[in-house]
Amino acid sequence: MKPLLLRASLLLSALTAAVVGVLAYGLGAPEATLLGPAIIRQAGRGEVALTFDDGPSPYTARVLDVLKKNRVRATFFLCGANAERYPELVRRIRAEGHQIGNHTYSHPYLYLMSEARIAAEIDRTQDVLEKITGARPTLFRPPFGVRWFSLWGVLRERGLTMVLWSDRGYDGRLNAEGIAKATLEQLTPGAIILLHDGFETHAASDVDRAATVRALPAIISGVRKAGYQFARLRG
Repeated sequence: MKPLLLRASLLLSALTAAVVGVLAYGLGAPEATLLGPAIIRQAGRGEVALTFDDGPSPYTARVLDVLKKNRVRATFFLCGANAERYPELVRRIRAEGHQIGNHTYSHPYLYLMSEARIAAEIDRTQDVLEKITGARPTLFRPPFGVRWFSLWGVLRERGLTMVLWSDRGYDGRLNAEGIAKATLEQLTPGAIILLHDGFETHAASDVDRAATVRALPAIISGVRKAGYQFARLRG
């Protein structure tokens, strides 16, 4: 290859890598909101929001027991398919004063997904949750935190606010002590904490959130010792 062609090829490769990197960051990093708005922190600096994704599952009841004992209100971003499996847990979440958000029906990656498919995932979940609770959620969190270009228009049309996070417990990889440690190390004013009470839309036999349940009391205690109050999300 001639030197000029080689330089052009290298430049094109570098530009392609840069574009891919920007897109990966802009559509996947929680703090990147250049392509559309999202809440990543609470408005109140003395407040912290506790959120759970992927439920409900059999572990949701145990999470709710801990929250009730400690008088904490949280937000649960529920998958429609899981809500259909465990409607009684959805009703309990609402009855005990927690917020319910939309986490799509089947927990797909939204990358490259058409606007119609994204809308169908969201609308089906809205319908399921309204049927169970009598109310349609106003909050939405995309699976894996992944967004796609057409998502914001779908949310805007439905009056949904996208919520991401600023603090995560990595409760898919760590033990209870590690989950609590990671969560508290990232704690900042207005933090939105991400934990899980389910595992995507997998069957109950594939779900193990025991470590998350065990970590919760230490997280709650640590947040309060740091001088923060737990608050429901605003948006």
